[in-house]
Amino acid sequence: MKVSITATILASAMIFGTPAAYAACSNTSAGFNQFKKNFAAKAKRNGIGRKGVKVLMDAKYSNSVIKFDRRQAKFFKSAGRSKTNFNSFYSKKTKGLAPRVKRALSKNKRLFRSLEKNFGVQKEVLATIWGMETNFGGYTGKIDTMNALATLTHDCRRTGLFSKNLLAAMKIYDKGWISRAAMKGAGHGELGQMQFMAENYLKYAIDYNNDGKRDLVRSRADALASAANFLVRNGWQRMGSYQPGSKNFRVLNSWNESTAYQQTIAKFAASL
Repeated sequence: MKVSITATILASAMIFGTPAAYAACSNTSAGFNQFKKNFAAKAKRNGIGRKGVKVLMDAKYSNSVIKFDRRQAKFFKSAGRSKTNFNSFYSKKTKGLAPRVKRALSKNKRLFRSLEKNFGVQKEVLATIWGMETNFGGYTGKIDTMNALATLTHDCRRTGLFSKNLLAAMKIYDKGWISRAAMKGAGHGELGQMQFMAENYLKYAIDYNNDGKRDLVRSRADALASAANFLVRNGWQRMGSYQPGSKNFRVLNSWNESTAYQQTIAKFAASL
């Protein structure tokens, strides 16, 4: 269960952290093809091979991803403004979730027991995130990851954030960890059963079922263990409180920066 983070990825993430590192951003598709050429040239110099470069060059600009990004920004901002808005957010995110989480916990008792023992992250927290993110792996998203990340990197709103994840996604594909067909997820490029951003995939994904792959798409063991590993590596205190005001609650901010999302995880998991 060792996590390997190459020096190349860390160095390239720093290089790609600013828009000036590869091309001028744009809030439209203008200049997208030139952006890809410039980004590909930088990626090559940072160790990305032919497969990884090709998957970027084949990426298409997505207007629907931009619309999703703007819509999500408004939704999460609104949810954190008042108690009324949070209650609405909570109700929407957890409607009908309790019996499904309890079934998932029951069906995977051995796995969750192992995760609690090895990582010290409560099963209720992991199961809540799993259910909220992808309905326990039942729906991981249909948006093409490379299209989404290339589009959002080219976009000016959060170029620095998505450039690191675009480079990481190219690395993941270049290494053969995920097939091209499996590189589909949510609108911001999240992948797998726990919806990892590509950079976090590289940093925190682990092979928990010992099959030689870090497969967060098809393996529930790898996906859940990687989520636990993410929380621990970001400061989770073993089996400690995760309610507002606690250190573990602050760690949930690393998972999702939305206060409403953190509060929903904490409140719902405690209710179980």
